[in-house]
Amino acid sequence: MTSYRRLGRSGLRLFPLGLGSMQFGWTADEATAFELMDAYRAAGGNFIDTADIYSNWVPGNPGGVSEEIVGRWLKSRGSRDEMVIATKVRGPMGEGGREGRDSIHQREGLSRRWILKACEDSLRRLGVDHIDLYQAHWVDNQTPIEETLEALTELVRRGYVRYIGCSNYSAWRLMQALWTSDKKGLESFVSLQPEYSLLSPTRANFERELSRVCVEYGLGVIPWSPLGGGMLTGKYKRGQPLPESVRANENAARRFSDKNFDIVETLEAVAARHGARPAQVALAWLLAQPGVTAPIIGANSVAQLTELLGTLSLTLTEDDLAELSRVSDWERARTELER
Repeated sequence: MTSYRRLGRSGLRLFPLGLGSMQFGWTADEATAFELMDAYRAAGGNFIDTADIYSNWVPGNPGGVSEEIVGRWLKSRGSRDEMVIATKVRGPMGEGGREGRDSIHQREGLSRRWILKACEDSLRRLGVDHIDLYQAHWVDNQTPIEETLEALTELVRRGYVRYIGCSNYSAWRLMQALWTSDKKGLESFVSLQPEYSLLSPTRANFERELSRVCVEYGLGVIPWSPLGGGMLTGKYKRGQPLPESVRANENAARRFSDKNFDIVETLEAVAARHGARPAQVALAWLLAQPGVTAPIIGANSVAQLTELLGTLSLTLTEDDLAELSRVSDWERARTELER
């Protein structure tokens, strides 16, 4: 039986793999999204992560599409009390983000005005009376951190939000927020959602600084892009033509390198020893890292989701973990190149 994990020091207990919904209304239509959420719930899953801006990059979508799909699913299944619903605020709302940036009343950021309005809009789209985890999507350099935290605290006190978290914060920004909360008696972030995977070039910075902050101050880590945009699934092969994929060209431009293919091929070797899939090994490695509560996975079919959920039946050895950490150590690779 799957054990649920406590999110940092909060009262939230999460299934070890969160279900991301960025693809809802984009690469997964509403019917597919319902199938994915049904399959996830049937497997014991209870943590769905979305954001107000999903999927406003799709022509004709003004943003909030993913939240609306999740909301209709919650209503139709009567499963609100069983689920932990997380969403985010910060990005520009409006088709392609244009409205958010161009409006005389700017529809983005982390100001008090926008946070209170954005939360009301998210509650309406989700069809719920509260959000379990409300996250600052990324830093707003135009708004003092005190104003942001005061607005988030007000939402908690009104009962609209249970806990607050942040995503894509640097270590010093996270420490600034934690210090401000402590100094002023405000709600404090209980989680961090960073980009973190075997493939992430920022992995060294995360492990050297952010991970230590999260462990020391009791924040749960819920990584996004744990499979490196699909690179860690093993579907891309060194020297072979690109597969049919929405992200294939993006991955070729951003992620194809000898170093990354070394990581993928090591994943495949470890997976073969366990009779597992490379993606399952990549997720199992993440789940073994300090502070990590629940990597956020995405899927476009129930078959993909089922494969990823198979991670929870996989146990890597200490040698496996060490081998994967060694091949993906970006600082070590840089040092060797400089010799």
